[in-house]
Amino acid sequence: MPRIIPACAPPASFPPTDQALSEPNGLLAVGGDLSSERLLEAYRRGIFPWYNEGDPLLWWTPNPRAVLFPRELRISRSLRKRIRSGVFKVRLNCAFEQVIKACAAPRGNDAGTWIDSDMASAYTQLHRLGAAHSFESWYGGELVGGLYGIGLGRVFFGESMFTRQTDASKVALAYLCASGYELIDCQLPTAHLTRLGARLIARVEFEALLARLVDLEPDG
Repeated sequence: MPRIIPACAPPASFPPTDQALSEPNGLLAVGGDLSSERLLEAYRRGIFPWYNEGDPLLWWTPNPRAVLFPRELRISRSLRKRIRSGVFKVRLNCAFEQVIKACAAPRGNDAGTWIDSDMASAYTQLHRLGAAHSFESWYGGELVGGLYGIGLGRVFFGESMFTRQTDASKVALAYLCASGYELIDCQLPTAHLTRLGARLIARVEFEALLARLVDLEPDG
């Protein structure tokens, strides 16, 4: 019989992460809300919300965890040339709401999105509180790529990225990797992130890194 995952009460009542389901990988809790307090407590413990529009609020802590150590970012010769050319101007936190809206837009044949209006509002509020950030690539005064996520200490918890021109999001990622964070949480592996240097580590190792890094002053 499948184990019942408890609904969340206040942030401190998230169950221990070793209670997360192995199938689906990392489902820890159902319910609660997207208040700033709850979200920040969750991220400090390596827990993040992820659900489809219309579904219950689901909280995850997968094992293993996809991460990118900034020093391991793989920059191809063409990307390095693109960065040096300065064709994209990278800005921080100039258009957070535009970035999250672009990340939520349908892509290709996929008409759905997990970034619904509640999710967008919650992270926009975190941005106003100084906890959520966007790294943006601009070309000719137009936003053409970028990413957003949560910054706690020396950990950046990446949420989503988008691109409208070749390499625009990769350039933003390169600037993120040079901004003083020691660990970038990618949550789940993708072929795109793996090509850029992301790799899997055990959840216990990930949580140990969080314990050491989230309370340190940003290095940069």
